[in-house]
Amino acid sequence: MAKNIEKSDKKSGKDDVAEFLRKVAAAPVRAPTGKNGRLIFAIDATASRQPTWDRASHLQHEMFEEAGSIGGLELQIAFFRGFGEFKATKWTSDSKALIRPMSRVFCLGGHTQIEKVLKHTLRQTKKDRVNALVYVGDCMEEDADQLCHLAGQLGMLKVPIFLFQEGYDPIAENCFRQMSRLSGGAYCSFDGASAATLRNLLRAVAAYAAGGRKALSDFSKKSGGEAKLLLQQIK
Repeated sequence: MAKNIEKSDKKSGKDDVAEFLRKVAAAPVRAPTGKNGRLIFAIDATASRQPTWDRASHLQHEMFEEAGSIGGLELQIAFFRGFGEFKATKWTSDSKALIRPMSRVFCLGGHTQIEKVLKHTLRQTKKDRVNALVYVGDCMEEDADQLCHLAGQLGMLKVPIFLFQEGYDPIAENCFRQMSRLSGGAYCSFDGASAATLRNLLRAVAAYAAGGRKALSDFSKKSGGEAKLLLQQIK
């Protein structure tokens, strides 16, 4: 699988966002079971992200706050860093309960542990349905075949992965694009110049995971832009 990964076409930021929105619109919609939606937000906290950690953390906090204001969404935060350190919070619908511990997280050198994120998500959704996984990172230092295999398993369980790549690492991009496709999710890259776009996309995904099209419609009335474009594509 990894040996046949397609080369990146180096799309413009605008094209990347349009493609991301198209794929989010095609992702499975949560059935109206009366239960809260559940979303795992996973973060790479290794040393390579230290230069932009403060900015990324601010955007992450805004997503938690939006999820909390929407209601109907339970969040779990997972992160990895250092030598084999992987942690996940308890599930909660109180966004402030997540912001406090995450504000104390700092980056530590180490290899990526995306495999742990995917296996954790599989275990969680087998206990109680997880509606989506959001992953934010900048690189990939693991076996691409294994990551894609796990992403495919999540796809079979209808758990889309929304991957946000910070900066440009072609090896990571190739793998992330395949993972998003296999899971039924979407990929989007971002940098300092696209921080506002990332903010709206993250908040739109939170709205969509919480309450499907209606919640996204309510959110788009406030924010417009990318969220409104996303709404137009959801049938």
